[in-house]
Amino acid sequence: MCGRFTLTVDPEELARAFNLTTVPDFAPRYNIAPTQSALVITAERPAEAQFMRWGLIPSWAKDPAMGAKLINARSETAAEKPSFRTALKKRRCIIPLSGFFEWQAQTGGKQPLYITLTDSPLVALAGLWENWREPAGQDMRTFTILTTAANDFMRPFHDRMPVILHREDWPVWMEQTEVPAPVLAGLMQRTFEPERMRAVPVSKVVNKPAVDSPECIAPLSA
Repeated sequence: MCGRFTLTVDPEELARAFNLTTVPDFAPRYNIAPTQSALVITAERPAEAQFMRWGLIPSWAKDPAMGAKLINARSETAAEKPSFRTALKKRRCIIPLSGFFEWQAQTGGKQPLYITLTDSPLVALAGLWENWREPAGQDMRTFTILTTAANDFMRPFHDRMPVILHREDWPVWMEQTEVPAPVLAGLMQRTFEPERMRAVPVSKVVNKPAVDSPECIAPLSA
């Protein structure tokens, strides 16, 4: 799964990496948690990054609290689940981030690890988004992160991992017209190269959603 992530680059670097023309001003984030806002790039507006709330609320939901339970979507079953199947067809997105956290079971408790790429300062995760209308009439855009079976690198830490999109797959994932289900399934279940990933043990301060500082990603002293 994916329960916390970061975005520590500046807006200009994000714009260059994803060929964006519109990026809202934002400060570095070191501990983005569920129900908080994060930047998302949609197939509907591929040249724009926009803030959405993490935790997908289906358009038909009566209670927004449902979003807290839908921060992740299993790629293997997303096409069948009522909460995700329409979004998979029509509302795909990329969640840009610098890295994400995973927790490894150890004697004395779980050790948080900060996962990044060895060859890029940014990661593109596959996601889905929805627009939910509040009773007062205001629209709320929300998103979920797709997950898949862990690759060889992630397996010692967890049996699931977020779907990391390969650069050459971005155009297909962000295609506005309907993409055949087998093609989407192939993108979501394509194994990401283990050799391109690294993990660094970090402070347990990241366990607290209220803490959002460089301390969250500082490597622990040997």
